[in-house]
Amino acid sequence: MRSNRTAVVTGGGRGIGQAIAVELARHGLDIVIADLDEEGMEETRSLVEAEEQRALGLHTDLKHPESVQSTIETALAEFETIDALVNNAGIAGPTSPCEEISATDWDETIDVNLRGPFLACKEAIPAMKSQGYGRIVNVASVTGKRPLEHRTPYAATKMGLIGFTRTLAAEVGEHDINVNAICPGSVDGPRIKRVFEKKAESTGQTFEDVRQAAESESARGELVEREDIAKVAAFLCSSDADRITGQDLNVSAGKVMY
Repeated sequence: MRSNRTAVVTGGGRGIGQAIAVELARHGLDIVIADLDEEGMEETRSLVEAEEQRALGLHTDLKHPESVQSTIETALAEFETIDALVNNAGIAGPTSPCEEISATDWDETIDVNLRGPFLACKEAIPAMKSQGYGRIVNVASVTGKRPLEHRTPYAATKMGLIGFTRTLAAEVGEHDINVNAICPGSVDGPRIKRVFEKKAESTGQTFEDVRQAAESESARGELVEREDIAKVAAFLCSSDADRITGQDLNVSAGKVMY
């Protein structure tokens, strides 16, 4: 395993991104936390430093190319290398029938969930090629493999992200750069709670009915924990995964098995 390694984690201020940042720190990586949430970045920074790794929080708006470029340039200036890039940041997008979704909401979901990872990869790959090493992990979703009613923008981005992952892996593999995707099922926490609330409101169900339906879809009858995703991300960024690239790994408690 390389020493003095650095990872950039988008959306690292809360939830899955924070868990990934801390888990990577436990594996000896310094962490760049790219987020809009200043309070969350500070919290993650403290958690990373508690693992005796360096941390840097950078205000990053994935909708703007210049912001992403600035983040990558600052990360390189501070840490010299970017060994891992975890494209975790994303939004749920609207929960409505297709015909009721505004073009603005559609565009915002595409910009953050799909265009954002493209911009981050575009900026980080030259440095990875130059150093002859890199690990890219895109946090997709099981919705990238199956329909999710009333969530067409979100589904489109996650399906697109899997295609992006496979194609990029083929492009950069000769430079010892691996590109993989993680496809979480429903991850317990505040974000999925908001999704369940919106679905309950739009379908006339109760919140508990929506949650129980989501749990019953998995073989284990439960939701996924954010730490489950973090451990897989750390594995994909480690030397144990040197021969794994272009893959989309489900972490769904058996919700999806393909």
